[in-house]
Amino acid sequence: MQPSAAPDLADLAHTHARPGHWLATATATAAVVALAGLLQPGPATATATAPPPAAAARPAAAPEAAGVTYPLDCGGAPHKVAARASGDLDGDGNPETVAVVHCEAGSGTPPSGVYVLTRGRQDGAPARVVATLVAPEQLKTVTGFSVRGGAVHATLLGYSSPDVPSCCPDEKEQVSWYWKGGAFVRTGQAEARGA
Repeated sequence: MQPSAAPDLADLAHTHARPGHWLATATATAAVVALAGLLQPGPATATATAPPPAAAARPAAAPEAAGVTYPLDCGGAPHKVAARASGDLDGDGNPETVAVVHCEAGSGTPPSGVYVLTRGRQDGAPARVVATLVAPEQLKTVTGFSVRGGAVHATLLGYSSPDVPSCCPDEKEQVSWYWKGGAFVRTGQAEARGA
């Protein structure tokens, strides 16, 4: 066997570590870490503008009441959006639109429907009805309509019996609808009306 050209490990000084050697290594490592902490770059001087918030973070525009298919049977006659108001009713940060709609009639006051609209499911899709607060079959006329404080407020005029002429509703009710527990909850107070 030929002798190796490499030195014998027993002859190397660093293979026999002593406490002084470890203390020197630890001190040198601590000095390097401390020096690296002192040599950190200063604050940046360039100004950067924040990227615009994502489109999903911005509230969407309120849905349009025109062009919506309402659950309203006008017997072939057109319907009319008599009033509309918008606000965030369910607390999701995006506004809903509430529309008061009735069939167009040549004379008289046709009953109103009150519908809550939300945006279409796809971009560019028309708004859609997600709740009916007053159905035309209830034979109510809606006045004093608004959306404020996360609720829908309206005055409903109606009839105490079929004998009351349609020109002259004899019942009046102040009502509000609030979103609670995944549905609209109605509160209201009836008032007597004189003829």
